[in-house]
Amino acid sequence: MNEEPVQPVNKPKSEKKAEPMTSQKSFTRISYNDLSSTMISKELSNSLVGSNLYDFSLAELKVITQTFSSSNFLGEGGFGPVHKGFIDDKLRPGLKAQPVAVKLLNLDGGQGHREWLTEVLFLGQLRHPHLVKLIGYCCEDEHRLLVYEYMPRGSLENQLFRRFSVSVPWSTRMKIALGAAKGLAFLHEAKKPVIYRDFKASNILLDSDYTAKLSDFGLAKDGPEGDDTHVSTRVMGTHGYAAPEYLMTESGAQKAAELAYECLSHRPKARPTMSMIVDILKPLADFKDMPVGTFVYTAPTELKKSPVASPKYESHKDDRKDIKGPHHHHHHNHHHHERRHRRTTGSP
Repeated sequence: MNEEPVQPVNKPKSEKKAEPMTSQKSFTRISYNDLSSTMISKELSNSLVGSNLYDFSLAELKVITQTFSSSNFLGEGGFGPVHKGFIDDKLRPGLKAQPVAVKLLNLDGGQGHREWLTEVLFLGQLRHPHLVKLIGYCCEDEHRLLVYEYMPRGSLENQLFRRFSVSVPWSTRMKIALGAAKGLAFLHEAKKPVIYRDFKASNILLDSDYTAKLSDFGLAKDGPEGDDTHVSTRVMGTHGYAAPEYLMTESGAQKAAELAYECLSHRPKARPTMSMIVDILKPLADFKDMPVGTFVYTAPTELKKSPVASPKYESHKDDRKDIKGPHHHHHHNHHHHERRHRRTTGSP
């Protein structure tokens, strides 16, 4: 990935106290294309007046995270390491005391200033119960950091696939799916739509009550408005999560997220909008879990060869009468093939 070089920001040596951006009565969302890709802290603060973001100093973030102590390390993604921190109300006048997650750009990683700025612009201006809240940022010298609300249950990926984790109940899974769908519906159907482009379990964060919130907007971009047809010139996102037609034609990026929910519709040929998905998921959230006990799956020594999917797979085949058609059974066999030597307790 070709990235713009991180631009040093010349700031006074005296430590500054971060101040919240002042609000304004009318606030029109600006896009990445409206700004310089090498924008520095002061320019960004002026452009995001009304967003209530805080412009933190690096010194403040070191205090918040105990100098990025290893004991506060939460994990690391494509952007860089993430540390837990705590904002003391004495250190941050006007901002309530709260735990936070601080994400630090890895200067040797695959992302850079462009992704950092993209995330600040989107999460700094978008507010929704199912989008993770961006509290502030730091743009000092070559350093680029982001400060978010802390999500105590981590990512959906960790909840589902972490070793020895307790199985997530069906009702909780439906609550998470519904919340994520509401977040996507908000993005897709906004007056100025947003294409998320990286919808996956590791980017769905969970609060203490398992409320799902979308995170990591570094690859997001503005979508089409009105009757315009959007055509992406770059295929972005994580391999394996994109809709087939998006990978083949480099278009239809919104469908990438919607494909993941297609199986919940009794008419899979009619690809639903995210608002339709929300309506589909709402009644499912009331289903009760059935006790199934503990089981251990042991794969046979020899597995039958399963057919290999064609690279020209079409997502809308006429012979897909229902969700339990041939494609469903092929996926089932392929799933067990991948888990050949895996011993599983409880549901996946």
